[in-house]
Amino acid sequence: MTSAPAIIILGSSALPCARRIQALYPQAEIHGLSGRVEGVERTYEDFGDTLRALYRAGTPIIALCAAGIVIRSLAAVLGEKDREPPVLAVAEDGSAVVPLLGGLGGVNRMAREVAAHLDVSAAITTSGELRFGTCLLEPPAGYVLADLEQGKGFVSDLLGGQAVRIEGDAPWLAQAKLPVDNHASLVIHISPHRRAANADELLIHPQQVAVWVESVSADLLSELQHALRSSGLAAQSLACLLAAPELMANTELHAAAAQLKLPLRFIDDVSQLPPLHSQHANLRLLLAAAAIDASQLGRPRGRLTVIGLGPGAAEFMVPAARQALDEAQDLLGYETYINMAGPLRPEQVRHCTDNREEMQRARHAFELAASGRRVVVVSSGDPGVFAMAAAVLEALHESTDAEWQRVDLQVFPGVSAALATAAKAGAPLGHDFCLISLSDNLKPWTIIEKRLAHAAAADLVMAFYNPISKARPWQLGSALDIVRQQRTPETLVVLGRDIGRPGETLRILTLGELTPEMVDMRTLVIIGSSQTCRFPRAEGGEWVYTPRSYPQL
Repeated sequence: MTSAPAIIILGSSALPCARRIQALYPQAEIHGLSGRVEGVERTYEDFGDTLRALYRAGTPIIALCAAGIVIRSLAAVLGEKDREPPVLAVAEDGSAVVPLLGGLGGVNRMAREVAAHLDVSAAITTSGELRFGTCLLEPPAGYVLADLEQGKGFVSDLLGGQAVRIEGDAPWLAQAKLPVDNHASLVIHISPHRRAANADELLIHPQQVAVWVESVSADLLSELQHALRSSGLAAQSLACLLAAPELMANTELHAAAAQLKLPLRFIDDVSQLPPLHSQHANLRLLLAAAAIDASQLGRPRGRLTVIGLGPGAAEFMVPAARQALDEAQDLLGYETYINMAGPLRPEQVRHCTDNREEMQRARHAFELAASGRRVVVVSSGDPGVFAMAAAVLEALHESTDAEWQRVDLQVFPGVSAALATAAKAGAPLGHDFCLISLSDNLKPWTIIEKRLAHAAAADLVMAFYNPISKARPWQLGSALDIVRQQRTPETLVVLGRDIGRPGETLRILTLGELTPEMVDMRTLVIIGSSQTCRFPRAEGGEWVYTPRSYPQL
């Protein structure tokens, strides 16, 4: 299974069973029907549309409902069998597990996993797997079927009563219930060598070949194809690309690995390398005695992703940030934000630190990522707005460690507090605006005063971050005194506290009414311009917006 499954439920009665399945697949998200299910990661409006979208995206589906509903919903999008994601139907109470689609995508294996977890039996109906105890068309990891269409005919002959012999090392078939006869005409042949399968043969390639890349050229893929042909090795036998750490940041090398869909590992100790098979201009082909587990060779390029959770609610987190969290081995951040980043897996390491230890956190993140780990630094809101992205880049800029420079660094955006509060109120940031942090921990208060005065004089809408704290209770009052020199008491103000989190509050008032006592550190303050206005909402309350145009002076 290449991605986490989506668990689909229609009502709250299925939620306990869904949570049990989610414990088996911690990265899975539960999708519940809007208005009927609460407390799940995602909600949906239309069952059929949701299933079809997940199916088209290749997402494994576990639907806690009748099998017929799933089949009718997906009938219009069913395509080629070898491209189907696993689709399971599970009884709401967990009493039945039925694999429906994705026979070549591991649906039977997944059904057995779910059934074992729920302490029931999976309803496997695939004739070949029932008779032989294995799916010959879906070899285990490390082995690749040479020709699927020929394989279908081969299995059909076996089901018709013919015997088979096995040539080569196929340890997973030792427990299979195959009709083995060393003199049979049908043969399962396990070999890394390149050739066409015979008519009475099931050819399976073990991934025993590793490629050591000595230098990278623009024609790397062509060179590799030529090397395989001249060496008589099948492309399906490739297990991984290997290189020295000095090539870790080489974009052409990573592009080649991505195009080949192979893991790329970096080797510090060449004694780890499998035996040499053949030497070529810029690469070597290495041939191991058995299928290679690439995860046991060297290390991958470490990845450090800086993300923003958004305002707090899961639906406001960008999908790329959620994926980074799901793939992470280590998470670093303020403990409150780490807790908001769930669901997390038990094996994911949490490095929780105080919210004032940004540089230590950034350096620790690079140390972890430089060792080859997948690391996520967690911020609230947007990581580039008064958050961790700047600290991470500052740490990298100051460092002379070549290993840090090779880390795959990415910054994913999030919904900042100003944007979340503005959206809740309407569009107070609809014209020119600025964001100002009132914290003087990293800049002098005199600079804040100057910026406030200029922003107020320019009639910009202003959003205040870090407006007040126990250590500096006076600063918001001083900031308001500066703003009031340029703005009238009727200027609109929006206060958003914990927007996107439980207990959120939104308040609309005027600058004349605003006092520092109305605000705390978890409040985002928006001061409107001279043009910001309001009008009643039909359901009660008010809309606030700043017009897109500005009057001619």
